[in-house]
Amino acid sequence: MKVVAAIDSLKGSLSSMEAGYAIREGILKASPGAEVLVKPLADGGEGTTEALAEGLGGEMVRVKVHGPLEEPVTAEYGLLEESGTAVMEMAAAAGIVLTGKEKRPLDATTYGVGEMIRDAVEKGCRRFIVGIGGSATNDCGIGMLTALGFQFLDEQGKPVGISAGALKDVAQICTDHAMPELAECSFRVACDVTNPLCGPNGATYIYGPQKGVTDDMKEELDRDLRHFADVTKAALECDCAGMEGAGAAGGLGYAFLAYLKADLKPGIELVLDAVGMDQAMKGADLVFTGEGRLDHQTAMGKAPVGIAKLAKKHGAKVVALAGAIADGAEACNDNGIDAFFPILRQVVTLDEAMEPEMARRNMAKTAEQVMRLVTAVRE
Repeated sequence: MKVVAAIDSLKGSLSSMEAGYAIREGILKASPGAEVLVKPLADGGEGTTEALAEGLGGEMVRVKVHGPLEEPVTAEYGLLEESGTAVMEMAAAAGIVLTGKEKRPLDATTYGVGEMIRDAVEKGCRRFIVGIGGSATNDCGIGMLTALGFQFLDEQGKPVGISAGALKDVAQICTDHAMPELAECSFRVACDVTNPLCGPNGATYIYGPQKGVTDDMKEELDRDLRHFADVTKAALECDCAGMEGAGAAGGLGYAFLAYLKADLKPGIELVLDAVGMDQAMKGADLVFTGEGRLDHQTAMGKAPVGIAKLAKKHGAKVVALAGAIADGAEACNDNGIDAFFPILRQVVTLDEAMEPEMARRNMAKTAEQVMRLVTAVRE
């Protein structure tokens, strides 16, 4: 029997691969002759970098960059040296969690994201997988692009700055000093929103308030993003402002589309493609997936359901394991997950349940019992 284990991390407890290896341990105890493949799983958001780096044999790299308010921060990204791939999350350098209670949308910058990319390019990377969720910025990517060597100048030919407050002053764009290696690079961006750059459904109106954009700022800031897009269109002869995802991360999606010719895809699709999940599923009889908490939101396109849909394509049955099962999780049964089970075996505190060794043991023992049932039924 061929079994694939691809489970999202149990945040604060087990990484994706640790959970997957625990499942494999349980499967092999019940069925020593089974072929078990363990694959990393994430949805393109928090934890994706670590999951892919660990699961694909990479390493984590630490680099000092400018944070969203230009304070020094240490950001991490994954380096897959064999394939020359960097895996990173923009939130590591420009995430809203880095600003604390201080929300300054006109000052927040993605400059540190560009510094991360520059560092990876200098280390030989030419392929990039970038998650752009959780941003503190609304700068249309001007900070990131400036760090990569693009120049944004006012009517007097002077640099305008690196934040949203500078967008209105951009009159000229110079690409002469952009990193030449960028022409050799490909960018795949995990983006789960379809918002355009501007307008009532754009970056400023929809996502700006959570970053500190007030009602009286919206119209002017939205107009500034439109101005930046118009100047970009004239300089680069590209019109990306209306494309799906352009409004993601305060317009960072637009910067990737217009300046770096990126491919924006839903996070789960990008991850499944990156780890070769379709190939792994071929010939599989059973697939184990899951996450820390299974609920109705899981059924709305989260990683376990992405796995389930792919498994069904290959005719495999799907079992989900989770640290907790919430009311409404039954919706997962209508979205490809044949059955799901909690891994807790006794009444314990939350802290005890999340203790890594206990979680690993519970995962392995639950997988073992599921596998014993499957084996008995097949006999």
